[in-house]
Amino acid sequence: MNVAKTVFLMALLTVILVLVGTAIGGRSGALFALCLAAVFNFISYWKSDKIALAMHRAKPLQPGEAPELEGMVRELALKASIPMPRLYVIPQPSPNAFATGRDPAHAAVAVTEGALRALKPEELRGVLAHELGHVIHRDILVATIAATMAGAITMLATWARWAAIFGGMGGRDGERRGGGLELLLMAIVAPLAAMLVQMAVSRSREFMADEASARLTRDPLALAGALRRLEAYAKQIPLETSPASAHMFIVNPLHGGFAGLFSTHPPVEARVQRLEALVGRV
Repeated sequence: MNVAKTVFLMALLTVILVLVGTAIGGRSGALFALCLAAVFNFISYWKSDKIALAMHRAKPLQPGEAPELEGMVRELALKASIPMPRLYVIPQPSPNAFATGRDPAHAAVAVTEGALRALKPEELRGVLAHELGHVIHRDILVATIAATMAGAITMLATWARWAAIFGGMGGRDGERRGGGLELLLMAIVAPLAAMLVQMAVSRSREFMADEASARLTRDPLALAGALRRLEAYAKQIPLETSPASAHMFIVNPLHGGFAGLFSTHPPVEARVQRLEALVGRV
């Protein structure tokens, strides 16, 4: 069900992108919008892991530097039948973690110093299994494409705002293009719609990764406890990140204000309830 929902939402993002391009410049605008998204996605596909790790100053773990962490990940990767991912530590006190990489062969798992200190061993194992769940399902690729397309839509919507001021733009004679009012409406509605769709994609993948963790560890309550602990710490100790990368982490590192209102994560209690329902079934 979550996979079908994700496919539908990704298709919806494509439709929004094409509609914005069409409003700006007719068929030519739609084609330009698709080409723009393709270029952005190509760059993100090959460079998203390096960008994410560098953005959070993640440091690669050397063999033997954190034997307990390395042992947990190696065991879980073996169970999941995927290559051992590269391991990184983020020098931040707020407990959290994320996975990145375009596929299982190029995956990396990054854990904050705060997570290594705050979580119990079984909770840390549950968190690591959750991140490997993202790797197994190639969620990083899906999330990157969703974020990139949402960014492209926002960029085009900005152009549409300017086009509305000048009464429309682009497209050859005979092609459908938006008038000033249509462009202005598209410029307002499209970014909000793209944001909502991106949130829905991210939330769907979080539930899938939670279930993967429960099945890998056979201990759903370990991840449930970790999620509650991580959320409590996230409210007390802010994590230095941006809204653009908040969707990568296992729990939302941003709370309050606009970022808290438009969260890319499901409520922790909803995730905990689903995990508790898996007790005895995995």
